[in-house]
Amino acid sequence: MLTLDDMVIRLAVAIILGAIVGVEREMVGKEAGVRTDIVVAAGAAIFTMIGLSLPYTLSLSPGLAERVVVENSGYLRIIANIVVGIGFLGAGIIIHQGPRVRGLTTAASVWFVAAIGVLAGIGLIAFAVISTIGMTALLIILRKMDLYSIVGRKKKKKGKKK
Repeated sequence: MLTLDDMVIRLAVAIILGAIVGVEREMVGKEAGVRTDIVVAAGAAIFTMIGLSLPYTLSLSPGLAERVVVENSGYLRIIANIVVGIGFLGAGIIIHQGPRVRGLTTAASVWFVAAIGVLAGIGLIAFAVISTIGMTALLIILRKMDLYSIVGRKKKKKGKKK
């Protein structure tokens, strides 16, 4: 059973890691930034901790909790539904403007932040931190690289056609 201290620490980690990814998105002026990523990571962590705590809360005695966990995978369904719910949120971020699609990376980062929240919620803090640092670094590095020149395509000009 998770203690209140465990839950608060895991929630704080999710908030901090969500903020790190959110700052990168905010710095480049994307639709979903710090606040969105914090709420998504924190929400995912809370739902995950609810799923982990439910067997202990619902069992009639502490000794039965392990049996409830083995016989009921309800906590896994909660995590699966986090993924589905974030998919709908991400779909709302994606915008189709003429021949261009905008918001795919931001939607994917929101999905990623939910995964970070789940990792923090189940207590895999070190992996959550490593994943956050690695993905944020990749977002920054890939933004600075000129991938168009690497693949041999011309960069599309931003702005309206005349």
